[in-house]
Amino acid sequence: KIESTRAHGAEVILYDRASESREAVAAGIALRTGAVTVPPFDDAYVAAGQGTAGLEIALEAKRRNIELHAALVPVSGGGLIAGTALALTRHFPGIEIHAVEPRGFDDTGRSLRSGRREKIEAGAHTICDALQVAQPGEITFAVNSCLLAGGIAIDDEMTKAAMAAAFHHLKIVAEPSGAIALAAALGGKFDCRGKNVAVICSGGNVDPAIFADALRRA
Repeated sequence: KIESTRAHGAEVILYDRASESREAVAAGIALRTGAVTVPPFDDAYVAAGQGTAGLEIALEAKRRNIELHAALVPVSGGGLIAGTALALTRHFPGIEIHAVEPRGFDDTGRSLRSGRREKIEAGAHTICDALQVAQPGEITFAVNSCLLAGGIAIDDEMTKAAMAAAFHHLKIVAEPSGAIALAAALGGKFDCRGKNVAVICSGGNVDPAIFADALRRA
């Protein structure tokens, strides 16, 4: 991701995830340079934009006369699933929408159970580098706490198996964060039997070594 971003001409500024806040780093850059900060998830417009994925799913299902019973969505800060849930519940009021997260980074799932925004515990590790936000967004959790049915935690080995399955059977190159919802379906963490289930596979920015390892393990 870093190499690709630099190749497009952007300046990449690194930070320490364990001791620094990327939001604070970005705010400092914006203040210094006059740049506009685009939040990654905790913003109504960003969530609405990401939610067009849910709208596409709903419209395609309607076109095919398919009644959706459930949806599995990868979750980090909650923007994608908040927008998706708004779109899907509008078209399918009875649909169950589940947040799928890496084990150890299942802050949204734990927050849904407790009713308040929980933080991840220090020392957790996952190959799903895009799903490592420390806490659900304030705006997104206000939506998700009303619309989601629950959360599912997935270990990395199950995610790698889903990456391989997506490649071999669907001809999709999915990064770990993009394959994790598929892992919930294929690994039996969500029982799909007798249901029409939508699964979002979003993101193909995978390190070649990680992708090769997933294929070897399969």
